[in-house]
Amino acid sequence: MAYNLASMTVTVRSFAKINLGLRIGGAREDGFHELLTIYQTIGLHDVISVSLNSGRGIEIRCADPRVPKDESNTCYRIVEKAMSALKAKGRVVVDIEKRLPVQGGMGGASSNAVAALLALERVTKKSLPAEERLRIAGEVGSDLPLFQLGGTVLGIGRGEQVYPLEDLPRTPCVVVTPEVGVSTPKAFADWDRIIKGSAADKLAKGALRQAGQPRACPELVEGAALPTGAWSAKLTVAGASDRMAELGRALSAGLSKSYSGAPRSERGRAENLLLELVRAGIKNDFEEVVFPDYPELSEGKCALERAGAKYASLSGSGSTLYGLFASKGAARAAVKKLRGQEWTAQATVTLTRREYWKRIFV
Repeated sequence: MAYNLASMTVTVRSFAKINLGLRIGGAREDGFHELLTIYQTIGLHDVISVSLNSGRGIEIRCADPRVPKDESNTCYRIVEKAMSALKAKGRVVVDIEKRLPVQGGMGGASSNAVAALLALERVTKKSLPAEERLRIAGEVGSDLPLFQLGGTVLGIGRGEQVYPLEDLPRTPCVVVTPEVGVSTPKAFADWDRIIKGSAADKLAKGALRQAGQPRACPELVEGAALPTGAWSAKLTVAGASDRMAELGRALSAGLSKSYSGAPRSERGRAENLLLELVRAGIKNDFEEVVFPDYPELSEGKCALERAGAKYASLSGSGSTLYGLFASKGAARAAVKKLRGQEWTAQATVTLTRREYWKRIFV
């Protein structure tokens, strides 16, 4: 195919994610950690435009100076791999309109890369098999595969093994973005240091005794497409696996109760789910190491709860915090209150898988 004609540009919304609970397991031989989380896409997004011109090479454009423009950029890396896999030729230009925080724990760079890949397929008029697309995404980064599913997604392994769950109901969400950047590698290193200490071991054992639950990892939710033996093969890590199992039980309990009751309104279903998640005690392990280093993040979580959030948490390793609310009105009122306290806050909503794909192409 010749690319010496006028260039074509495809623009894609690059949606953010939050983590509904996150457990960190043992370190793996490849240097990563075992993880267990539920990813949830939300309505906040960057905008990615990809064009294909005559010539060779890849150019990354972005007005935000914090975004790398070289080979370290996730968009650059995925485009490079995809052009080879597609056997396509030409000069690719990727424009990134940054609206999401950098190093914010919302998967912005990962989402940007997947958006760039989707746009690239359209401009080249070629497409990769789904398995190949997932393979390439997983090679570039652990968070990328979730954005090829959207909606409510189970993440295991180092987070790159993803399985679509039944979508959570559309739920109002308030996102707080403090002006700090959290390094994910440092957060993992800090976690490894504290988990080796006797105090951390005692804390983990005490929590398990209080829970009074068996150690076996259960299926997370009915209908999840988990391969046979996935839990035992992937999450059986001495010591750390107990804590991951605890989160698995909590998520299973909260989700199963939400989906097993009598028919109810969308708002009632959402509020019931939030209450069940709160009762289940789900949490993000990164809060244990990030909050001591960044007290303002702990304060932000408390501010969300005081503003009426049914559930509030750090997303990923931070620095973004989010709260889930029972209604749009409650979310709007929370944003007004938080801004009055000088927090950078905005209201959004969780996206189902169908909504995600309906809105992704501009």
